[in-house]
Amino acid sequence: MSAPVPLGIARAGGRAALALLLSFALVVQPAAAQSVLRDAETEGLLDDIARPIVIAAGLKPGNVRIVLIHDKEINAFVAGGQAIYIHSGLITAADNANQVQGVIAHEMGHITGGHIVRFGEGGRVATGISLLSLLLGAAAIAAGGAEAGMGILQAGQQAAMGKFLAFSRTQEASADAASVSFLNKAGISGRGSVEFFGKLRQQEYRLSSTYADIDPYAQTHPMSADRQSILEAEFHKAPSWDVKTDPAIEARFQRVKGKLFGFVEEPDVVLRTYPESIQTPQARYARAYAWHKKAFAEKAVAEVDKLVATAPHDPYLLELKGQVLLESGKPADALVPLREAVQRAPNQPLIASLFGHALIATEDPANFAEARKVLRVAVSRDNENPFAWYQLGIIYDREGDAPRAALATAERYSLENNPRLALTSAEMALHGIPEGTPDWLRAQDIAMVSRTAVQDQRKRR
Repeated sequence: MSAPVPLGIARAGGRAALALLLSFALVVQPAAAQSVLRDAETEGLLDDIARPIVIAAGLKPGNVRIVLIHDKEINAFVAGGQAIYIHSGLITAADNANQVQGVIAHEMGHITGGHIVRFGEGGRVATGISLLSLLLGAAAIAAGGAEAGMGILQAGQQAAMGKFLAFSRTQEASADAASVSFLNKAGISGRGSVEFFGKLRQQEYRLSSTYADIDPYAQTHPMSADRQSILEAEFHKAPSWDVKTDPAIEARFQRVKGKLFGFVEEPDVVLRTYPESIQTPQARYARAYAWHKKAFAEKAVAEVDKLVATAPHDPYLLELKGQVLLESGKPADALVPLREAVQRAPNQPLIASLFGHALIATEDPANFAEARKVLRVAVSRDNENPFAWYQLGIIYDREGDAPRAALATAERYSLENNPRLALTSAEMALHGIPEGTPDWLRAQDIAMVSRTAVQDQRKRR
């Protein structure tokens, strides 16, 4: 995988970056290196606010994924394919949905511009300069001119970093320009984009005690102040500048923001930020998670019940109530809200996975058949959910179907990037599943891929 192209603030080039450049080891695996947050309500909102932008960019909404990363840094990036990674810190820092749409539009500019594919161009030019300086410097040192040789090396390194940073800034400016085109075409205001760059600008101020002394040519991104000015001039001319975000979308965003804040922050921080005097849905959502994390189940359920009272059949609120009850040791009580949540949102496999988990947690064999049915549907609609595969494996094991329990376990370990255990489980499945069946072929595929991965790991060691 190529290096990620981030939204972030201007990044100074330095020795650490230069070392990466010279070794050409700019390899990042975001899903493996950072925790991915999965939530049906959040993913649904992000897909909905991104859809018009994706269409304006000439791509199909179903092919573009918005992935939420558990990281407090205000950032977003692309890292190959049609996936946009957004940090949780960016969502909690954004004031409204329109600001997040501005970020998505910028990242879409990187995708449509092929910047990940072209990232190597900047690296190759810089590496060529670096290697040449290394050869010339080594020759000078060998000839007895140690000081001159070191000077050549340092000059070459500076030239290489300058070329690389200039290439990066050009890509960022290109993505900014593309974001203007996409938002205007989609009829979405660019006001949020301008506002968000104002936030990045303030972050630059905080990170540097002498902002005026920052060298703009030593950054991976153009300075946020310059980007903000350029974008404001472009967006202000568009007919969509004064277009307001759909109130329903904005209400959903504020709810998700509170939900995410409650989940990722320490409970005491959440309760200070959203005291009992604040009775908005956002505050109640945040407090529900804070009380739940502090193991005050009754207070958490009370907050959830207040939310459910405002929208009794909202699947996401019912899901939250079921989650709190289940994780508080009351799986039987969780079944009623979770069953209705699945019925109200039949195309949300994450909710179905939670319901399946609750059915299993009751330890009642009478619930196992329903759990198997629910979980099989869940993995058929979202086969990249290791938790769902884990639960399905439990059901197969309880029912005495050891080969398919092994296959579900193989699926789980494959998704968790554990090829050794995936290979072991897949081979166990192959010994018990009838040859030539779809499940047998799937086990064979996992075994082949995992075996290759294990061999590669051994070679690297």
